[in-house]
Amino acid sequence: MNQDPRHRARILHTIRLLGFADSSVIADRAGIPHDETVAALQEARSRGWAQDTAFADLQGWSLTEAGRAENERELARERTSADPEGRIAAVYREFLPLNGRLVRACTDWQIRPTADSPFAPNTHTDPIWDRRVLAELGELSEALSPLVGRLTAVLERFSGYDVRFEAALNRAQRGEYDWVDKTHIDSCHRVWFQLHEDLIATLGIDRGGEQLPDG
Repeated sequence: MNQDPRHRARILHTIRLLGFADSSVIADRAGIPHDETVAALQEARSRGWAQDTAFADLQGWSLTEAGRAENERELARERTSADPEGRIAAVYREFLPLNGRLVRACTDWQIRPTADSPFAPNTHTDPIWDRRVLAELGELSEALSPLVGRLTAVLERFSGYDVRFEAALNRAQRGEYDWVDKTHIDSCHRVWFQLHEDLIATLGIDRGGEQLPDG
């Protein structure tokens, strides 16, 4: 099967965003047929860009260091071609303060200080506290939508983050509290984390430093 180079690049990027996932999850997230995804994964493995591993009852794919470097080269080429005006960087600057609010909201969801401990776990027995956090996530959802719209106007692969975030928030608001911050499902936190990773990967930013590169 002849591989579309754009699909190969998209699959590598999808693995980076997911971290570790099986082929069906990668195919679904990338929007590429499963048989083509499997062929691309096998090619990536032969090039030393990806590895499939298994431990306990989990099996999936992850990027190697060489694969991460290849992904970054592809993203740099894509950005130079699609975004000479720096529109993604402009959105990223607006995203950062929202990111700080999201981190605080998730912390408040997990921790409910008491007189005895400032780090007491949130047992979700204080509805006023939880409603405040969910209201903050609702405001973030509203702020996210226009940013994703601007990103998608530059690169289509940014589409859907706002829809996924809203879907997770809706479930949390119905009392399915795992959908705020659990990492094994498409929770608010997981969707936001993946968008953050997508932005810094696309812009060539070191997550530790969190600064835009010169130029």
